[in-house]
Amino acid sequence: MPELILNGAVVADTFVRIAEVDDLAQLPVDQDVLAPLSVWQAMPERLIDRAGRRGLLLAPDADPTQAQPFFSRLDVIAVEFPSMVDGRGFSLAYLLRTRLGWRGELRAVGPLLRDQLQMLARVGFDAMSLREGQDLHAALSSLRDFSAPYQGSADEARPLFARASLESSHV
Repeated sequence: MPELILNGAVVADTFVRIAEVDDLAQLPVDQDVLAPLSVWQAMPERLIDRAGRRGLLLAPDADPTQAQPFFSRLDVIAVEFPSMVDGRGFSLAYLLRTRLGWRGELRAVGPLLRDQLQMLARVGFDAMSLREGQDLHAALSSLRDFSAPYQGSADEARPLFARASLESSHV
């Protein structure tokens, strides 16, 4: 079974990706499913009626506001990275967390590298699957590569100078 990093631990990835509604007929009703936005928009009841966990797979060019009507029915939103140099998924994650209020699992999927994990976490991803062949256990340490990021982001809105001045005022 494939694995991924979730909340700082390596866990089994129980989700199966589908491309269209007809793919559901081939899966057990309790199978966890990641479906693209087009499937959610076309036949949401086919996904909602399933016993397994439900996920939405967002393409990097998707409009995340179109996913918002399904938030209450979702267990996970996965953002697809078609290549390791395509940064649009970072922006999608930031928008989902900070502007659209998504609080559930936010997963980065695609050929990602260990070096990208901390940046993924900073914009709001709490689950990451990496390029095939990457050692997930070794990659976990990259989540602690930097102790104090300079810029604000989804994980800490205040930049370092604001955090430092606040801490020094309490001394």
